[in-house]
Amino acid sequence: MGTKTVDEAADEHTADLTKTDASDDVTETELDADPDADPDELDADRSDAVAQESTPGVGQGAGAVVAAVLGFVSLSGSWIGTIAGARQTLVGQLQTSSTAGVAKQVQVLYSDAWHATALWAGLFALAALVVGVVVLARPAFGNPGPQAPWIKSVSWAGVVLGVIGLLLAVLKYTDALLGLPSAS
Repeated sequence: MGTKTVDEAADEHTADLTKTDASDDVTETELDADPDADPDELDADRSDAVAQESTPGVGQGAGAVVAAVLGFVSLSGSWIGTIAGARQTLVGQLQTSSTAGVAKQVQVLYSDAWHATALWAGLFALAALVVGVVVLARPAFGNPGPQAPWIKSVSWAGVVLGVIGLLLAVLKYTDALLGLPSAS
């Protein structure tokens, strides 16, 4: 049992730290590998990681489809536009007396309903236009990868349908397209 001086103990400790052994080298895969882990769980984790990496642009694709559908709805008519038109007709019937002139009855019963339907079609067209432009502009704002060609095509379809729908809605609302006949 010999005693060591402080210097001798420090030298021994330094020598132990600088000494490397082959068993001390640990790779990253050895740290990740759990001997008790189920191989199916490891495969599922790997497939989830691959699925996340291989499906870029899912949100952009969904946005493109939404833009195209909104543009189509703006042209074909929507349930909410029909309901708004029917409601406006009902309000016109309640507010108009039976002694009102023909021009007043046509205005209140039909024109206001036509304008309500055109307004909702315009809102759907505007939504299609905005969503389509956002999807097309998204790669310029931080998306490093290229955009899939089908996403661009469907987005452009949504934008075009939105522009056409908005133009038609404005023309219908201003009675420049299919205006009501004059009641004399």
